[in-house]
Amino acid sequence: MLNNRFSYCITTLAFMLLTSIHSTQASEIDANQFNYQDIFELEYAASPRVSPNGKFVVYERRSADVMTDSTRVNLWQVNLDGSEHRPLLSGKASYRMPRFSPNGKQLAYVSSFEGSSQLYVRWLDSGQTARITNLQHSPSNISWSPNGKWLAFSMFKPMTGNSVFKDMPKKPKGAKWAGTAKYIDKTTYRRNGSGFVKAGYQHIFVVPANGGTARQITQGDYHHNGTINWLADNKSIIISGDRHDDWEYRPLESDIYQININDGAVIALTERAGPDFSPIISPNGKNIAYLRIDDRKLASQNANVFVMNKDGKNSKNLTKGLDRPLGNIQWAVDGKGLYFSYDDHGQKQIAYVSTKGKLTKLKIKLGSQSLGRPYTSGDYRVVAKNKLVYTIANNQQPADLAFVDHKKIKKLKTVQLTQLNDDLLANKQLATVHAMTVKSSLDEREIEAWLALPADFDAKKKYPLILEIHGGPHAAYGPNFSSEIQLMVAKGYVVVWANPRGSTSYGGEFANLIHHNYPSSDYDDLMDVVDGVIAKGYIDESNLFVTGGSGGGTLTAWIIGKTNRFKAAVVAKPVINWLSFALTADGYTYFTQYWMPGMPWENVEHLWKHSPLSLVGNVKTPTMLITGEVDYRTPMSETEQYYQALRLLKVDSAMVRIPKAHHGIAAKPSNLIQKVGNIIAWFDKYRLEQDD
Repeated sequence: MLNNRFSYCITTLAFMLLTSIHSTQASEIDANQFNYQDIFELEYAASPRVSPNGKFVVYERRSADVMTDSTRVNLWQVNLDGSEHRPLLSGKASYRMPRFSPNGKQLAYVSSFEGSSQLYVRWLDSGQTARITNLQHSPSNISWSPNGKWLAFSMFKPMTGNSVFKDMPKKPKGAKWAGTAKYIDKTTYRRNGSGFVKAGYQHIFVVPANGGTARQITQGDYHHNGTINWLADNKSIIISGDRHDDWEYRPLESDIYQININDGAVIALTERAGPDFSPIISPNGKNIAYLRIDDRKLASQNANVFVMNKDGKNSKNLTKGLDRPLGNIQWAVDGKGLYFSYDDHGQKQIAYVSTKGKLTKLKIKLGSQSLGRPYTSGDYRVVAKNKLVYTIANNQQPADLAFVDHKKIKKLKTVQLTQLNDDLLANKQLATVHAMTVKSSLDEREIEAWLALPADFDAKKKYPLILEIHGGPHAAYGPNFSSEIQLMVAKGYVVVWANPRGSTSYGGEFANLIHHNYPSSDYDDLMDVVDGVIAKGYIDESNLFVTGGSGGGTLTAWIIGKTNRFKAAVVAKPVINWLSFALTADGYTYFTQYWMPGMPWENVEHLWKHSPLSLVGNVKTPTMLITGEVDYRTPMSETEQYYQALRLLKVDSAMVRIPKAHHGIAAKPSNLIQKVGNIIAWFDKYRLEQDD
């Protein structure tokens, strides 16, 4: 039990000091252990772009900046045989979003090295660079016109806010008043990660590629985001969006539009209920591939790849029956088919489908770009016929780049192009990861999980166990690199993570077993996984710990309301009370339509039944809560409710509020360290009390 001097809310700093006390001696003895400082040294590859001549790739080399506590993005290039790996644009500023001109002689990119984010063009033969915009807001989704004369991009355009009160007295010169009140009359008024929404909309602009004035080509009170495609005549673009007046109440809806860049005329190419999005024009300009979801208001819904004529007619489903989350569609260079990525059994992979619907799974596993926890992710680009560049990784290495010729599927010819973390990780004693499968005690379904064991693992010893639960809940973990898990194992723990029912990458039916029924039997799946690890014989059953974030935080709180088997728990950024969450989360128009059977005031009993707060009276487990102070997805009020309930029950508890952190609590390197450091310190506190 916590003694009296720890009965108040213990701060983040206190727990970091506690972590330091427990770990400093071990760090001094063995410098080869993965440690907190290493978070600032990790790098990974992202957003590869292949030169039109197919000889080299430019990519974003992402690393942590210890001085600014942010992610630095530089542009590097490497030949497709792995030679000439060198910086293209590098320095203290970030350089991102590289896009080759159609002839390959120029490279457009976005940088803020002169202060604000602007669009630049670099001549690759001479290295000369020109700033071509003078924008007030950051550009995104940049796209070259086929003739190389124009660049299109999307950008936020502010509008003057409205207020019903017009008679505010004029402030005297030198007076210090409280400030202007926020007047809010929009349904979507705040977003996680960006805060309160400013009045305005995302629009499409074009600017001459040699510099000039950016011209807005879309109009209306709608957002225009996503990939921008040019038609071959250089006169029109293809985008997706929702240009309906009630777009705020249609969180998934989108259609595909053709927009004339001269007069802004709009032609709707798709008009139906359900989202059509991510359009990509074929190499010959005659067809448009896109993603489509037949919206059934389910919590988890998988898209299919469709192809239609460029006028929107004759749409055809090419991936019917695949039943996996898929995305990132790209045309083959000959236009005879498309590549796409899909999630399967906890890993993102690549497939090819012909325009006639013949599907080929390429057995290429994309390397995860999630440094914190082992989520599925990854990227790739088409190079030439049968040739791709993609991210490659494993459970001991973050994402690098590789080149593959998949002409012979059974014998892939792969060349790894980068080794970004060999200098850091080659001599580290990292955890080894092993797959395991258990049978659900409820219905005999197979539940996949992975175990991380210390490098010096001895099966004759007994180890404390951490169950780490993914968020979502419709998401998936896999055998991917995870700095958080590596740190836990370095501190002496065995860690297990799993994909219980509700997880994606196993089909829509498996994911929707918890539709309008979460948390529920996913709890049983996780307990079956814990029992499966214990059965291996090397786990100390008196030293079991549990943690998870977002949906995993919700499940952690649910678990400790159902069982007292865990020595301590850390609940990160949870939903505690579905009734309050429904009307405080930023995505309330989505959650009330897809995650709930109806409006919260009409379904009080149902929502309370699935709220971890309904079980708080059972909790005896020492519990820490961790949430970002500006989290609008699972608001701080959820954490505060649970913390105050635990304090009223006199349960050993603490609340850690991560400064300037939104729902992506570990977006800043120091916050990632604070998050996992506090988790380990809390577990060490109770593990040590047990050992004493």
